[in-house]
Amino acid sequence: MLLDHRGEERWSARDLQQLMGYDEWRKFDDTISRAAATIEAAGMDPLDHIVGAAKVMETGRWGRTKVRDYRLTRFGAYHVTLAGDGRKPEVAAAKTYFAVKTREAELAAKPDVGSPEGVLALAEQYVAAAKELVATKKELAVAAPKAGKWDAFCDSDGLIDMGTAAKALTDVTGGLGRTKFMNRLRESDLRFLQVQNPRIPYEVHIQAGRAQVKMVQAGYQWVEQTFLTPKGLDWLVDRLGGTALSAA
Repeated sequence: MLLDHRGEERWSARDLQQLMGYDEWRKFDDTISRAAATIEAAGMDPLDHIVGAAKVMETGRWGRTKVRDYRLTRFGAYHVTLAGDGRKPEVAAAKTYFAVKTREAELAAKPDVGSPEGVLALAEQYVAAAKELVATKKELAVAAPKAGKWDAFCDSDGLIDMGTAAKALTDVTGGLGRTKFMNRLRESDLRFLQVQNPRIPYEVHIQAGRAQVKMVQAGYQWVEQTFLTPKGLDWLVDRLGGTALSAA
């Protein structure tokens, strides 16, 4: 968090990205776009709270490089957290932080406590703040992700690579390694990976939320790689005739 020339809070979206547990800027940029759309739908100008900027970052190989960034007001940063992935504990923590800070700012303008009316007004403010904090914690508890049977196999994006998926399903597949596991996914009774592109799933599985394809770095080049979702693993267990497994 920084202060602008008027002493008002400004947040770097790149800094907030790390605090909210996002590894990929592309996904976080989508979150910022949703926040801006929400602000605009409320009848406000998003540019008052989310302004394009640049940030110089250290990179291990090339030294320093300039990347795209945003400068966010506290209101803008709060809306970005509201638009974030509720499955991430970092997002839940950020929501609590901004809810508390917003209420603290409101309480900073305290009424005159030199009169009974002022004391009553201050007491009402603190009661309202306490109620809001309790309500926020309850909402976060409801929205918090429930522990799933595949959680131990998921990466930070909630996805499972093929090698890890093979280990997760070892009781069902009989202990197939990654290569044999992928060959199994191409067989006619499953038809999960394409025949024409044996590294990529059929579109029907992506649309159904069973898999995602991401670009990953392999040596000096970037290649497409398939990742299974927990829903995809459940689908495979069912197709392979097994039972739901515990990730413990």
